[in-house]
Amino acid sequence: MDGGGRYLQSMTAYPAAVVATRAASDRQPPRITRFFGSSRSVRRRSPGIPLEARIPRYLGTWLTLGFFSGVVSLGLWQGGHLDTFIRDHGQPHHALARALGLGLESITISGIAQMRETEVLMAAGLDTKLSLPFLDVNELRERLERVPMIGSATVRKLYPNELVITLTEREPHAIWQNNGELFVIAADGTVIDLMQDERYTALPFVVGESANVRSKEYLALLDAAGPLKGRIRAGTLVAGRRWTLKMDNGMDVRLPEKRAADALARLVKLESEQKILEKDVLAIDLRIADRVVVRLTEEAALARAESLKKKPMRGKGVDT
Repeated sequence: MDGGGRYLQSMTAYPAAVVATRAASDRQPPRITRFFGSSRSVRRRSPGIPLEARIPRYLGTWLTLGFFSGVVSLGLWQGGHLDTFIRDHGQPHHALARALGLGLESITISGIAQMRETEVLMAAGLDTKLSLPFLDVNELRERLERVPMIGSATVRKLYPNELVITLTEREPHAIWQNNGELFVIAADGTVIDLMQDERYTALPFVVGESANVRSKEYLALLDAAGPLKGRIRAGTLVAGRRWTLKMDNGMDVRLPEKRAADALARLVKLESEQKILEKDVLAIDLRIADRVVVRLTEEAALARAESLKKKPMRGKGVDT
């Protein structure tokens, strides 16, 4: 106050320092006091993941299809028409999906050379009564890979109505006959399937126990036969040790256990010089390195015996 009892400053005015302090405090974020006297700033949390991002994709579609499928199935079951409906239109959930434009309308199959498309579809169990949403691609793949001819398979869905199947076939290597049955085998001797199709008749033909796992030896003999390769129809593994070749005229050519390729070279020379394969011979035995033993047909043997009887015998005590 001054000497007259008046205040030197206005009662409503704040000191500049007080105003500055309050202004600074107004600019700071609010603080919350924790227990035991400590304090920290209150921070706004970042917004969480949107709800629509946490919902599985196509959940609404699946729930809708499931609901209507249940309603349709219940109605058909209660009306006693479910079996007839399934026979004519397939399962209700597949029928409903097809009605919504999600039917199985296109199937693309690649990677097949030996198999036919119809065989693939039959093995996979696919038909026009199915729909794309309810197909299990893992189950389809496992079903296809159980086919002996198929080495591996991949299955993909392309919405709204296409299925893509990619296959890797096992390569047929030869036909194997064992115990009267015919099998298609791979290069390692693995049985691919029963021989039930004329498509494989041109494959090399091996016969006998364990001949399947030694079929590569037979193919090597075919290559060693040179110009006679086309006349060899089959190879029989005898006692698991050596091969006997069956020629196109029914003649047997018995090869040795060792150096079989050299024996075949002798056969090629005999055919070139003497046309031995054209003679009345049932079998040619090449198992002895320095000679050739032949077995004549019955007619040829009789004719030879008659010719020998007519020849004069020479030696002591014989008149000439």
